[in-house]
Amino acid sequence: MSYQDFNFPFEGPLHEVFPALHAAQNSYMAQIDSLQAPDRKTHELIRMVCTVIRRNPPGIERHAMLAREVGASWEEILGSIMLPIPSNGLLAAVQAIPSARRGFDAAPPTEDD
Repeated sequence: MSYQDFNFPFEGPLHEVFPALHAAQNSYMAQIDSLQAPDRKTHELIRMVCTVIRRNPPGIERHAMLAREVGASWEEILGSIMLPIPSNGLLAAVQAIPSARRGFDAAPPTEDD
């Protein structure tokens, strides 16, 4: 298996050393991804906001892209980034915008675009 076979940079090294742990983590994440509520767009917006709070640019980019793929508008992405400002501060939100834009732009356009 090559590192290109994985979605995240940490997966290759994890799989190489602890393949069973990697498989269990993938199973766990698949269960989270299969939750019926909230709807998929809200799910991705929430996960994006969590990555904003953690100041994780690759996560912001990924979840902005996934949110657009399921119908989120740029305004919804920006509004979601702004929500944690009272508890997380303005800097994290402002720093998140370029990553979110890259992810949004990388997603294939939806019918609503």
